[in-house]
Amino acid sequence: MSVNTPEVGDTAPDFTLPTWPEGELTLSSLRGKWVVLYFYPKDNTPGCTTESCAFRDASGDFDASGAVILGISRDSVKSHAGFAAKFNLPFRLISDPDEIACKAFDVIRMKNMYGKQVLGVERSTFLIDPEGNIAHAWRKVKADGHVEEVLATLHRLNSA
Repeated sequence: MSVNTPEVGDTAPDFTLPTWPEGELTLSSLRGKWVVLYFYPKDNTPGCTTESCAFRDASGDFDASGAVILGISRDSVKSHAGFAAKFNLPFRLISDPDEIACKAFDVIRMKNMYGKQVLGVERSTFLIDPEGNIAHAWRKVKADGHVEEVLATLHRLNSA
């Protein structure tokens, strides 16, 4: 886990990681746009599928607001390819098997899984403004209703 937890107003930690569908992505290359960066535990699991499909269903609204959606987990690019194809996800999925971005954004937490303590990804979303700063952060996200909250926050901040 990271010693520093990025907070609202901080510059978003930069990273370069492989993505589905194409090549690599450097977060700072998206300066000038709003970025919705959502961390999720695992492809093809119920909560992650619910959340990803909700972002898919609202992707037109995010596009219209000038925002780029990026999903990120520790899964491989190959796993992301299957997940994205199965659920018609129209945005990039970032592969972070070495937890580079996960640690930079401090989303690795102790979790209970079947009675055992394991380190896992805490479902979290960061709204990054066009200057590359964290405009809003959600931690311990519940999938239901989350996307609507992110979109409402984006609209509020984008019109301020």
